[in-house]
Amino acid sequence: MNVLRYLIQKEFIQIIRNKALLPMMTILPIVQLLLLSNAASNDVKNVNLVLIDKDRSQTSRLLRNKIEAANEFSIVSYATNNSEAMPYLQANEADIVLEIPNDFEREYFRGEAPDLQLLVNAINGQQATVGFGYLNRIIAGFNGDILENGSMAQMSQTAPRAMIQIASRNWYNPELKYTHFMAPGILAEITALLTIVLTAMNVVRERELGTIEQINVTPIKKWQFILGKLIPFLILGLVILTVGIIASKLFFDIPIRGSVTLVFGYAIVNLVAVLGFGLLISNFAETQQQAIFVAFFFVLIFILMCGLFTPIESMPKWAQYFTIPNPLAHFISVSRKVLMKGSGLADIKMEFIYTIILALVFNSLAIWSYKKQQ
Repeated sequence: MNVLRYLIQKEFIQIIRNKALLPMMTILPIVQLLLLSNAASNDVKNVNLVLIDKDRSQTSRLLRNKIEAANEFSIVSYATNNSEAMPYLQANEADIVLEIPNDFEREYFRGEAPDLQLLVNAINGQQATVGFGYLNRIIAGFNGDILENGSMAQMSQTAPRAMIQIASRNWYNPELKYTHFMAPGILAEITALLTIVLTAMNVVRERELGTIEQINVTPIKKWQFILGKLIPFLILGLVILTVGIIASKLFFDIPIRGSVTLVFGYAIVNLVAVLGFGLLISNFAETQQQAIFVAFFFVLIFILMCGLFTPIESMPKWAQYFTIPNPLAHFISVSRKVLMKGSGLADIKMEFIYTIILALVFNSLAIWSYKKQQ
């Protein structure tokens, strides 16, 4: 145990002497959290719309007013026909063209179903899909308002007299704040990725400085060397997580419905796994530059397949299997479940099992691949 204590002490001395490390542990996570939680948003708040009103009736004017009052839309132009509207789509200045046809009001009050034409710019599929959904919601609300208006309902004998009302409640994120969804995921991402990069550079840095030769001639066992490297960075990772949780609560007021202790308990297991992976990279890399390139190669894969931006359930089946050995995917899942939903240990037991297996595999490979004779 004395050998391990001296190794840990040596690592902390090197960490304290590294002037760039303290800002990376405190300032960098906060800046990334603030920028990414606000910028990396899938919310569609500004759908550019071109309106074509060929009917020019009181009813079509009511529909136009309802659309204009919606915060999600920006009216780019009021066109008179498709020829005027299409250049806006082609120039990517409009997302949707809505055409209200002739005789819209007359057909409506005859009990017929007038057709509204929507031309959607689907280059940005998400913008198109969400904008289409917004318009459908507005038109459905407009339809209900007209039918509930007694004077107008009397003009149509086929109009229904009673309507089914649907009441909905949003659980876990009732205000639908996207920052509440993103912040726990980005917090887990920053904690895991910073520790991977730092440990990937660690052994290589000592090799470049020549200090590792002094360790190689000592009777220190390989597992003691790896553990001596792992424990200090595990503590640093928990410090980064603590800073991130405090910043998330202060700046975004994220809900903390579950046990923070459970989050930290899982974080320890997850950090052991990612630190073992970082040390494994460091053992094979010859220079710090090479270690960074290899680390970022895997980091990009981890980020794209972790469920932070794209739901894992939406991925192809083969891709979903590749998320199992991704410690970042499990960390994000646990942080969202515990902080937002208040999940307990039983709800995240599979994440624990997968991560424990990854920790054993990565650290065993790190111990095996470390060669004392360089």
